Amino acid sequence: MKDKKAFAREVESIAVRALLYEVSATPKPGLVDRNNSGAHNDMDFFTFIDSSAVLGETFYLCTMAGINHNKNIDSLLKAIRPMGIKGEEKMFAITDNVNTHKGLVFSLGILCAAVGYLYRKNSARIWSADDICEQVKYMTKELVDRELKNKKLDRPLTYGEKLYVKYGITGIRGEAASGFKTVRLYGLPLFKELMDSRKGSLNGRLIQVLINLMSYAEDSNILGRHDLKMLQIVQKRAKKIRDLGGSFTEEGLEEIRELDKWCVQNWVSPGGSADLLAVTVMLYFLEKAL
Repeated sequence: MKDKKAFAREVESIAVRALLYEVSATPKPGLVDRNNSGAHNDMDFFTFIDSSAVLGETFYLCTMAGINHNKNIDSLLKAIRPMGIKGEEKMFAITDNVNTHKGLVFSLGILCAAVGYLYRKNSARIWSADDICEQVKYMTKELVDRELKNKKLDRPLTYGEKLYVKYGITGIRGEAASGFKTVRLYGLPLFKELMDSRKGSLNGRLIQVLINLMSYAEDSNILGRHDLKMLQIVQKRAKKIRDLGGSFTEEGLEEIRELDKWCVQNWVSPGGSADLLAVTVMLYFLEKAL
């Protein structure tokens, strides 16, 4: 049995690994990868590497906060907020105020805290991804009501609030409050299947999972830049790629490359789906390690 600091460092390394896997997967339509900067002109692959390099301590502290939390889990989110804010400050400092990982500081930070809380309850038990996500649901169960539904939106709106007002989309808050339902339905089962079968390369498996997530996710990045019609176009094209075999066939790969060109030309970035890919990777390796 690991002591709590060693455990928290292991969780930290898995979180950073998830960040690095996500940005390294190539090609990703409209997203920063090893080939290009996608539909972004203020960041590149190395911006993400820099950002990933400074966020480890944030994930460690969130895990330790969960381990040391002696109250009900529904108060844990509030406890880790200052750590998330400091993590964002580190990110903005090293990226020259470019938002590379704000969404994942939130999502992976919550996962870290939830895992830490489970360790506190029983450090000897083996925890599944479902166990972790159920804790996330308890942590965030009032998040959507508190920050969107019951909030007076009579001031300048945040990005997520604008999407809620316009489309009723709850974004990453809703995803967390559901216990990362989209990941559990369309990300993690496929990634497990591909990893178990060792189909293709690891890179190909990551791209295949991303395409599957793009087929279903209510991607807040696409909605924020464009509208519901654009999201539906991307989902339809992703489903076509999936039906062609995705990253495992030449036809699917060619469609991925064409979609990448189209996304760049039309300023489309499925960043919400990319974040869900990182969540998928983290949950997979947490389940393997714990």
